[in-house]
Amino acid sequence: MLRSKAVSDRNTDSPLNPSEHYARLLSLAAHELRTPASVVGGYLRMFLQTAGGELGESHRRMLEEAEKSLGHMTMLVGQISELGRLEARTATVVDQPADLFEMLGKLAEDVHEAEERGVQLRVRGLAQGARVNGDVPRLRAAFTAFLRAVLREQPVETLVVADRRRIDGAAPAALVVIAREADLERAASARPAAAFDEWRGGLGLALPIARVVLERHGGRVWSPLAGDADAASRGAIVVSVPLEE
Repeated sequence: MLRSKAVSDRNTDSPLNPSEHYARLLSLAAHELRTPASVVGGYLRMFLQTAGGELGESHRRMLEEAEKSLGHMTMLVGQISELGRLEARTATVVDQPADLFEMLGKLAEDVHEAEERGVQLRVRGLAQGARVNGDVPRLRAAFTAFLRAVLREQPVETLVVADRRRIDGAAPAALVVIAREADLERAASARPAAAFDEWRGGLGLALPIARVVLERHGGRVWSPLAGDADAASRGAIVVSVPLEE
């Protein structure tokens, strides 16, 4: 399961491995970006509040769009910081019991990505029976990111299914297959691929963060149809998480 780890007291002259370099780079980037973003945001809000009727409608719209874009940048800074903490294993974590299948069913009710294009989401399979003990808020965020990623890449009027399955045996696991209905069984039966396409646009760093969260819980995530010629099929995602028994 995901565990917090105190900041290392390593001598600063000691060599860092690539993972530590990456974590420190993310932490530094978040720190350096956060201050100027806060300053610019503060001035934008102050200007919008104090200018009143002196602003023309077109100028007000431009400033409001600038403020909205800055909000997106601030969100990215937060994601950079979160990814850095997870990679460095310094994230604060409180483990809680949860049922992944039940969690997924509830999450899907609030995911409306691509509905304006007629893309629909249905959750099928087992409603319960996937007990874990882990970082529940981060698991919720991870599965939300997986759902949104598949939905946003579909063509118009498409049905996407999140199918909940259980693998029993010596090491029981929950298997969640997220794909358009026509590709569901093919995605479920594909051999686990080593690669996961986490560099998809539109979600910020939500997918890289989700991958790290799953790996910290002993799970795996992969893109089962990555080599498919159909771009919508390539968007399928399969997640496997070991269960508490």
